Amino acid sequence: MPGEAGTSDEIIYLKNDIFMATTADFKNGLYLNYNGKPCQIVWFQHVKPGKGPAFVKSKLRNLENGRILENTFTAGAKIETINVERRPYQFLYKDEDGFNFMHEETYEQIHLDAALVDNADLMKEGQHVEMMFLADEERCLTCELPTYVELEVTYTEPAVKGDTASTNAQKEITLETGAIIMAPLFINIGEKIRVNTTDRSYGERVK
Repeated sequence: MPGEAGTSDEIIYLKNDIFMATTADFKNGLYLNYNGKPCQIVWFQHVKPGKGPAFVKSKLRNLENGRILENTFTAGAKIETINVERRPYQFLYKDEDGFNFMHEETYEQIHLDAALVDNADLMKEGQHVEMMFLADEERCLTCELPTYVELEVTYTEPAVKGDTASTNAQKEITLETGAIIMAPLFINIGEKIRVNTTDRSYGERVK
């Protein structure tokens, strides 16, 4: 029936309209679909040249791989925004297929491939993580550890008397998760240290 067809078209239009925006809506942190990839605006600048149409320069972070993309949009161009959610999970255990987590509020469990977990070798059972989901597809984009984690040193060459005076020299240490990082010479087996997951660097001893 014509009336029903018209109603259906209107609903589709409204659904699309909810997710559409223009460059006038740009703001840092806005999530959008760019060339079929989920991205986030990290920088933008509106430009009005003396001649020619206005445009918007932008830098976008690809949420799937973290790469920064540069793009110039025509002023007023339509963009498709996306719904991204951050959710708290706890690491349960690793198996041959990847990693298993539990939502900290709903207790629902989820399995992720190793490629989706940043710094997986710095993660021990019970570790709290934050996952970023493309909510409309219920697809996990990233799984990130906190900026700092506390881990025990399970192997390293013994510290030598006088090493505490050295501030620059470092050695390899093995952590309880199997990860190997660099740390000051005075660090010994059995000590617990704080590790920066951003660059996998030694932070400090945990008392």
